[in-house]
Amino acid sequence: MHARTIEGGFQPDAAGWLRLFEAIDRRDARAFAQFLTSDASFRFGNAPPIAGTDAIEAAVAGFFALLAGCQHRLLQHWAGEGTAVCEGEVTYTTPHGKTVTVPFVNVFELRADRIASYRIYIDNAPLFAALA
Repeated sequence: MHARTIEGGFQPDAAGWLRLFEAIDRRDARAFAQFLTSDASFRFGNAPPIAGTDAIEAAVAGFFALLAGCQHRLLQHWAGEGTAVCEGEVTYTTPHGKTVTVPFVNVFELRADRIASYRIYIDNAPLFAALA
């Protein structure tokens, strides 16, 4: 398992969302995985769920390898007891320089200061069409 080095973990406030999306926009799968509990589950769009930090980190690194870049824009966020939700847009840049912007919603179940369940609701068909 990875050492948890993110000070304060994930807090569902504007600063917490910003830190998470900064790690993703750097395409840093290791930093991304540090936001998760060791037994986290992760579902990206209509892909099958993935369980465990190491498997999630590997899958995310594989996705990042398809891209030349990405940039998230947070539009709104909400939090309740043990849950957090955000809405935003992500702009992907393909290795050929095409950009594709799609809306997303993330739904989290939280345990202490980590994400135990991370579900991304997104239609990445336009991205995969641009990558083809």
